[in-house]
Amino acid sequence: MKLSLKWMVLGTSLIVLGAGAFQTWQSRVQKKQLVESQQQAQKNRAALQLAPTDTVTAQSVVLSLGLPISGQTKAVSSAFVKARVAGELQDLLVREGDFVQAGQTVARVDSTEYAARLRQAQQQAQAAKAQVDIAQRSFDNNRALVDQGFISKTGLDASASNLAAAQASYMAAQSGVEVLQKVVDDAVLRSPIAGQVAQRLVQNGERVAIESRVIEIVDLRRLELEATVGVADAMQVRVGQSAQLNFEGAAQAVPAQVVRVNPSATPGTRSVTVYLALQGKAALRQGLYAQGLLATGELTALALPLSAVRTDKPKPYVQALVGDRVRHITVTLGARGEFAQQTMVVVSGLDAGTVVLAGGVGPMPADTLVSLTGGAK
Repeated sequence: MKLSLKWMVLGTSLIVLGAGAFQTWQSRVQKKQLVESQQQAQKNRAALQLAPTDTVTAQSVVLSLGLPISGQTKAVSSAFVKARVAGELQDLLVREGDFVQAGQTVARVDSTEYAARLRQAQQQAQAAKAQVDIAQRSFDNNRALVDQGFISKTGLDASASNLAAAQASYMAAQSGVEVLQKVVDDAVLRSPIAGQVAQRLVQNGERVAIESRVIEIVDLRRLELEATVGVADAMQVRVGQSAQLNFEGAAQAVPAQVVRVNPSATPGTRSVTVYLALQGKAALRQGLYAQGLLATGELTALALPLSAVRTDKPKPYVQALVGDRVRHITVTLGARGEFAQQTMVVVSGLDAGTVVLAGGVGPMPADTLVSLTGGAK
């Protein structure tokens, strides 16, 4: 009886162990089947279709190296018409946008007081001239008397001194007339250059002081762009280099050429001002903002469009096509330049001919399955 009970317990234990082993084996088989089904689904999933315009090819090109520049336009010839005498402003008829010629009268300052002083000075000069005439006749008479022996030479010397004093007084009075004549002439304000009125700073009837600005005139026939560059970049700039400038609202780039480079750096910013003459015929104005690229040389190197390089990771990378998969490849960037009217960047870490996703495609996870509908761009 005891022996039968022992065998019964042993049989029950073997049955329990066998059932557990079977369940474990069944669970492993189910997991393996799930993994295999997922892998098969991944293989059977349709690849992402890409058009030829969605890819670019790393290739060796001749880049036009350039230095980014920006600045404001400024007229080569401009001037402020200023009041040279104090008084009430009159006859200011020109307004912003009006054309004026060099030497044209643009306004006047009330010269009533200055004209009266001029007349007073002229009358004083006439009185001084009369004294000269009297002194001259006295000298002539005394010289005749000395020749006849009626008076001593001392009397003639006194007459000569009186004549010299009268002549000096007359010359001083004449100088006073000339000074006041200039003051009256300065009451008439004339344009020093030909151009257009850019600003009208005062109105008729206002009292202006000496050196007060009345209007600003600019000559738009010759415009320059004043651009500032760093000291290191300024070492690449030479007179005669060309540039293409883009203005807001302008349909086409405006050509320009370096005509001057400031020999001194600006204190504080340590930047150097470069002056470029605008060569286009576009209707430009003073004070417009422009930016562009100054051509500094050429370089032959392996390059990609700058937009194809992604920077959303700590190091720049490209999304290259290796077989039918997307791979993220880290690259080192070099000089930038222009090629085929697009900005290119020199890259290292890629082989020539590597097909890379264009910038417009956007980010893709690594190992993404893709399919090209045509050749790479």
